[in-house]
Amino acid sequence: MTSIKGDAVAGATRPSLDTVMAADHVAFSYSSAAGAHPVLGDISFTIARGEFVSLVGPSGIGKTTLLRVLSGLMQPTAGEVRLDGERVTEPPRQLALVLQDYSRSLLPWMSIERNVALPLRSAKVARTEVRSRTAAALDAVGLAGDSEKYPWQLSGGMQQRVAIARALAYQPEVLVMDEPFASVDAQTRFDLEDLVLRLRREFGMTVLLVTHDIDEAVYLSDRIVVLAGKPAQVADCLDVPLGPIRDQIATKALPEYAALRGRVLSEIRAASAARTDKKVG
Repeated sequence: MTSIKGDAVAGATRPSLDTVMAADHVAFSYSSAAGAHPVLGDISFTIARGEFVSLVGPSGIGKTTLLRVLSGLMQPTAGEVRLDGERVTEPPRQLALVLQDYSRSLLPWMSIERNVALPLRSAKVARTEVRSRTAAALDAVGLAGDSEKYPWQLSGGMQQRVAIARALAYQPEVLVMDEPFASVDAQTRFDLEDLVLRLRREFGMTVLLVTHDIDEAVYLSDRIVVLAGKPAQVADCLDVPLGPIRDQIATKALPEYAALRGRVLSEIRAASAARTDKKVG
């Protein structure tokens, strides 16, 4: 297990010819009448092609803000984000986003098939290609027989599968997920976690996950980036050497899993305490 702290965290960027995404000294501040409010401060890390990376940190640290900057939905105040070596100035074609609130990301008046096909039609993909990619994506997430149903006819877990299918049909190089399983029950969460791991292997995607769930981060990831401080910075970068095949029971019974979980939890609690002390002071 590799851990890099303090000034050495920048070394966790792991420059490589196979780097797909890079955050280079990214900072972000909100502006108001009272002045600038820094949220992100000098964040640098990279994601290798095919890697599964999770971003974790205390509630309110700026994880979703960082995800929006990385996805091109917001521009950094300083620094830059690169995808395949090109600076990200808008949501890139190679990236697909799965959000937490599936009920708002799916259009209730459209069938499941049309919801999945929507971004492909917007991208002017040929009609026959839209049909084949939509069918393949629905089959991949286990919804091949539900294409004519509407979102409101499906359970929450099935609706999130639709959102994942839509991302798959888009054939992204990088799949970005923001708390994608936070609104479902525990068993459905486990099923969706295993689904994402299987799809990642089958489609060879790079995955970036923002989550507040430490167990989820350890179970799914190849590497965990821990955010701390105000403004947020990379406090630690941990390898997760649990092998490519994970099992909800066997993997979570490993002593290595427990040690990683404890370490991440300790760092997040320390970061939360520091933020609280700073507010009180």
